[in-house]
Amino acid sequence: MEEKKKQEPKTEKKTKPEKKDLGVITYNIPTLPGEKKDVLSPLPDSYSPQYVEAAWYSWWEKQGFFKPEYGPNPRGIFMMCIPPPNVTGSLHLGHALTNAIQDCLTRWHRMRGETTLWNPGCDHAGIATQVVVEKKLMRERGLSRHDLGRANFIQEVWKWKNEKGDRIYHQLKKLGSSLDWDRACFTMDPVCVSVHNSVYVFQEAFIRLHEEGVIYRSKRLVNWSCTLNSAISDIEVDKKELIGRTLMPVPGYKEKVEFGVLVSFAYKIEGTDEEVIVATTRIETMLGDTAVAVHPLDPRYQHLKEKKVVHPFCDRTMPIVFDEFVDMNFGTGAVKITPAHDHNDYEVGVRHNLAFINILDENGYLINGTKRFEARNAVLQALKDKGLFKEVKDNPMVVPVCSRSKDIVEPLLKPQWYVDCTDMARQAADAVREGRLKIIPDHHLKTWFNWMDNIRDWCISRQLWWGHRIPAYFITVNDPSVKPGEYWVSGRTEEEARDKAAKRFGVSAEKISLRQDEDVLDTWFSSGIFPFSIFGWPNESEDLRVFYPGTLLETGYDILFFWVARMVMMGIKLTGQLPFKEVYLHAVVRDAHGRKMSKSLGNVIDPLDVITGISLEGLHAQLKDSNLDPVETERAEQGQKSDYPNGIPECGTDALRFALCAYTSQGTAGRDINLDVNRILGYRHFCNKLWNAVKFAMKALGDKFVPAEKTQSVADRWILSRLCAAVSSCGTGFEAYDFPSITTAIYNFWLYELCDVYLESVKPVLTSICRQTLYTCLEVGLRLLSPIMPFVTEELFQRLPRRQPYNSPPSISVTPYPETSEFCWHSVEVDRQMEFVMTVVRTIRSLRADYNLTKTRADCECERLQGGHRIWCVAAWPK
Repeated sequence: MEEKKKQEPKTEKKTKPEKKDLGVITYNIPTLPGEKKDVLSPLPDSYSPQYVEAAWYSWWEKQGFFKPEYGPNPRGIFMMCIPPPNVTGSLHLGHALTNAIQDCLTRWHRMRGETTLWNPGCDHAGIATQVVVEKKLMRERGLSRHDLGRANFIQEVWKWKNEKGDRIYHQLKKLGSSLDWDRACFTMDPVCVSVHNSVYVFQEAFIRLHEEGVIYRSKRLVNWSCTLNSAISDIEVDKKELIGRTLMPVPGYKEKVEFGVLVSFAYKIEGTDEEVIVATTRIETMLGDTAVAVHPLDPRYQHLKEKKVVHPFCDRTMPIVFDEFVDMNFGTGAVKITPAHDHNDYEVGVRHNLAFINILDENGYLINGTKRFEARNAVLQALKDKGLFKEVKDNPMVVPVCSRSKDIVEPLLKPQWYVDCTDMARQAADAVREGRLKIIPDHHLKTWFNWMDNIRDWCISRQLWWGHRIPAYFITVNDPSVKPGEYWVSGRTEEEARDKAAKRFGVSAEKISLRQDEDVLDTWFSSGIFPFSIFGWPNESEDLRVFYPGTLLETGYDILFFWVARMVMMGIKLTGQLPFKEVYLHAVVRDAHGRKMSKSLGNVIDPLDVITGISLEGLHAQLKDSNLDPVETERAEQGQKSDYPNGIPECGTDALRFALCAYTSQGTAGRDINLDVNRILGYRHFCNKLWNAVKFAMKALGDKFVPAEKTQSVADRWILSRLCAAVSSCGTGFEAYDFPSITTAIYNFWLYELCDVYLESVKPVLTSICRQTLYTCLEVGLRLLSPIMPFVTEELFQRLPRRQPYNSPPSISVTPYPETSEFCWHSVEVDRQMEFVMTVVRTIRSLRADYNLTKTRADCECERLQGGHRIWCVAAWPK
């Protein structure tokens, strides 16, 4: 137990800010893109990210270090595909966290000698991209997409994508992401998804599932955005919690709309003066009521079996139904049922065979042309006029808001395309239960099984123009022998669809008229097939054979269902294999105040602004270039003034990556990360400590130093023992996805053991043995740190001499990662001896300060305790 305790890394301490200002040093030596950076000129006096990060990335890329074909394959394959970021703009710190973790893992596997592929890609982001381009068109030219027409609007989106879409790739490169860019894939790019000639992977996937009956068409309730005129997925619905009466802005309304109230009114029992009181938060939907529901055991309503109520505004009579979903303890225990405008009521309507009456159109207007929330007031007044209104009171509630348009989401009955997920979800759940798919950390298993075991069919239609147009055609048969109906057929081309329809109805192709569905596929459908579409599925290819299934999927836990589950289901269904073996889920990054990073809040931080620094004025300018309304912009500016009164200082890529990894742990993976950008600056100072340590060491080693193996003293064996412990902690940490243990082990070794103790001790007496030990610590220590801090470690590693100069790897990124099997340095006895020595030294320092001991007395005492090992006396000397 004592030995294990000794090996545990120390709790990471805060880096003390350096007193001097952070200088900016640039790399000015002419270097063409792809050429190796000059490493012969002297290192600058201090660390500067701009100097260190210049030129290395393009050299890494040109040398092919990021390609799986580089180097031998002694230890297997590691493959991971990037969660494709949306093409809609720029990455924020949440994306930076994802990519920092993924790149660390990729670099670690590559340094272990595995054939390593991290496949890049970008998502076309149907709704988000269309909204951005539509706003841009209206702002700059006063045009809507309908003014342009579908074809011209799509051209505008492609134009915007070609102008702005590569910003994400630029950011990924600045973050040091070691992706194989020759395999980059855009989900709307024909090169990415071509199967043969003009047939695309998304078409192939849709058609196969449609022909099997897994994809089908049905009229059901969907989340509808009246502003977008489209169905949206659950992930695009923000749940705004209200504690009571609240006035909220709604697009298309000059005045704010009231929410957070419960309106009670009465329905009369048919043929009597008796009434049933119901309550609703959406009084306007009572126009579409088709029943009143009560609990089967509620004694208050047992006498109303087989009874009906009368709608006050029409001649509609509505049954009183008994259903266990009703909470008899809430309100009066009687509930109005609007099957066409409420998800719970829809299920009741299906169970009791109720009428489904739609009162709204796609734009949120009633049949008589009244806007939905204007109708709210009109209905309330009409109920009062008839004496049926009872009361209005505050009511805590959740209002669904479209994250893209900020409109209030309406449940709307629409014919859409659905995926029957029942069998796929069962197989996905079984894969986890049987251990074939591992989800890390395992506290997400409950969520996984809850979703998979209670899954609903997936709506994949979107009423957009930008995206993969659904390859389904509405059939009209010009033959009297065929009964008119709702007939659909899918096809890779219109000609193929016509031939299928002709065979289906036994008529000639000339009698078939087709109209392709106007809708596009949900972007998550395209993302769901990403792990195999990037390799050209369903065609057989070498990449598909070698790299599918992948090894790992790493992403935020917030898209466990929206993306991860759908990849698993689609992979099982279409390829017969799981798309990966493990899923690692990290936490979601929030700002320093715990708020979700959101463009609407104006608190999104571009990682490039942390890397290069930005003034407060620059942050304000970014808000003005966004789509925020003036009120939100002003509020966001105040937040920026509070959080970054002097802007954001230049921190550099390495410091940002280290900070992000240090924040991430399995212990907090279920909770969000409140990331204070100012803390990242502390890790820039850590980079400067590395810089100074290596500069000192290189000077101490001298120009003629040749690495060799020599016998070490007790002090040398101690620092090598601590290095061995760090190697062990890092290896264990990477295996367990425990990034804080990695950063803590590296931080403690470099700062508190190598710099604070060993380097200070060897300064007076740099023997030949000390120099060999010092070199080993630097070389191994930099390799340990390389996956997390690739730029500064490359810069410093290139300056060190090599043990085998003629066959050494050209870059630290392709050198072997240190493993415990290489070393046998760890010694518990040496650790104990040095702990004793350091305790004595600390005591002597304290005595010297308390009793004003002279240098000579402290020196002699130190010599006596250490048996003449003067190497440690410096610790007690006056500074």
